[in-house]
Amino acid sequence: MSALNDFTGTLVLVGAGKMGGAMLEGWLALGLKPAQVAILEPAPAPEIAALKDRGVHINPPLASVTDASVILLAVKPQVANDVVPPLKVLMRPNTVAVSVMAGKTLAFMQGALGDGAMVRSIPNTPAAIARGITVAVPNAKVTEAQRTLAHTLLSSIGAVEWVTDEALIDAATAVSGSGPAYVFLLAESLARAGAAVGLPADLAARLARATVAGSGELLHRSPLDAAVLRQNVTSPNGTTAAALNVLMAADGLDPLLEKAVAAATKRSRELAG
Repeated sequence: MSALNDFTGTLVLVGAGKMGGAMLEGWLALGLKPAQVAILEPAPAPEIAALKDRGVHINPPLASVTDASVILLAVKPQVANDVVPPLKVLMRPNTVAVSVMAGKTLAFMQGALGDGAMVRSIPNTPAAIARGITVAVPNAKVTEAQRTLAHTLLSSIGAVEWVTDEALIDAATAVSGSGPAYVFLLAESLARAGAAVGLPADLAARLARATVAGSGELLHRSPLDAAVLRQNVTSPNGTTAAALNVLMAADGLDPLLEKAVAAATKRSRELAG
């Protein structure tokens, strides 16, 4: 991850909720000077408001921000139609707007902010612990330097993958954006299954939670493919194989997840209009 010590201009963070706050924490850790940050947030949390003492500008008049290098849009998509268009006055020839708003397209951004450099991205909730993954797509106006800067900013909350086709954002939303909920559901389902075979419910919940969390961490740290890690757990004709015979059957987990991801992709396209 690159540092932000040499960042010039002002970074305007629009929305300082959980996602925006997590990103800001990462940027400051990377060396971004607090005086270079302007936060637009109607109801800042106490920890955000306290940053004013470090030099962060909280809700400055838009007219006072004349050197915005980046406008980072981290508001909820439901309020974007009201919040984003007034920000057009901040756009300069060298400004790049970066959105982490679900469902808001590059066309929406360009319609609201003008024909400048825009990046649309979709992070996920593990960003809260800097273990997220973000998929990003630039428009044709984004320079290599702006893409590098956007990558650095988004990297503060985890890994970043770039695509050139915006249509892929809907599929990425269905896999990684919504994906944490699928994993949490797996922990819930595994706990219920454990209780169904006789484990005390609270013990089953602890076992399921630790197993899902530990396996995720092993997958994160290991260079091996998920399939190899699965095979390493599976002894021939053993207990794991018996369970996998059910999960990997023709009507098992694969077709179910394919239907789920397809449904999420379809809904993402509908929400994007």
